[in-house]
Amino acid sequence: MPTVQTPDLALHYEEFGAASENAVLLLHGWPDDASTWDDVAPTLADAGHRVIVPTLRGFGESRLNPDAPRVANPAVHATDMMALLDTLGIERLAVVGHDWGSNIAEALAVGWPDRIERMTLLATPPRLGGMKTPPFEQAQRYWYHWFMATDRGAQAVRADPHGFAHIHWVNWAPAGWFDEATFRTVARSFDNPDWVDITLHSYRSRWENAAPDPRSEWLETKVKATTRLSLPTLFIKGDEDGVTTQDSFAAVPAKFDGPFEMVGLPGVGHFPQREAPEKVADLLVQFLAGTRP
Repeated sequence: MPTVQTPDLALHYEEFGAASENAVLLLHGWPDDASTWDDVAPTLADAGHRVIVPTLRGFGESRLNPDAPRVANPAVHATDMMALLDTLGIERLAVVGHDWGSNIAEALAVGWPDRIERMTLLATPPRLGGMKTPPFEQAQRYWYHWFMATDRGAQAVRADPHGFAHIHWVNWAPAGWFDEATFRTVARSFDNPDWVDITLHSYRSRWENAAPDPRSEWLETKVKATTRLSLPTLFIKGDEDGVTTQDSFAAVPAKFDGPFEMVGLPGVGHFPQREAPEKVADLLVQFLAGTRP
């Protein structure tokens, strides 16, 4: 797997397809890794796209420099991605993000609108306009956010990171959607020495229990100040998502005033690209070709 050195880390990535002007960046979420796109990326490459699949800081073989801050607000991840794209010489592209990757994708679209042509978000609603305190039903599903905001919760995550990740795979999609061998393989990415610190900062910073990296505050501020985006956007959700209420998804279309489509997948939970990869790949091929929305 090739590596790009950014100011903060050695960033690992995979590349599929021949070099072309039709570049697409696939961003994984949490608790997951870059293999989440294994059944999607080849289809996009076969459709003529140059597909870049990075491993986020704190996951897998992407390693932070010893003196780099262990921070993970979306704007920091976005600057990591821009360093990768600059190194690869990619000026304009489409971006596809799941979960954390969804929020990184919107940060890229806000921060570098001249470089992001179109965007697909999976499972996680955008944070445009800032994160409001959720209604009680959504707050209940966010139990793990509040858990990690406490010292005892953080200690528990450090003591059993695999167990903490596993409960979300169980809770966030219909029963039986994954096999344990797959989870164990993915969980090796959580053995990265910075995974827990990156995880804790990501969730604490979104509720102002931790400060974002000062270098990224300009972009965090810009995302909060941006209430709508106009670039072509596809939003894919599972109709059985266990972490986001369907009422929360109902507010997503108002965040976009350009070409926009939301697609719900029946029987699918929080991991559409793993649970229904053929359907997701087909939707992406159409969207990237400009035939939808």
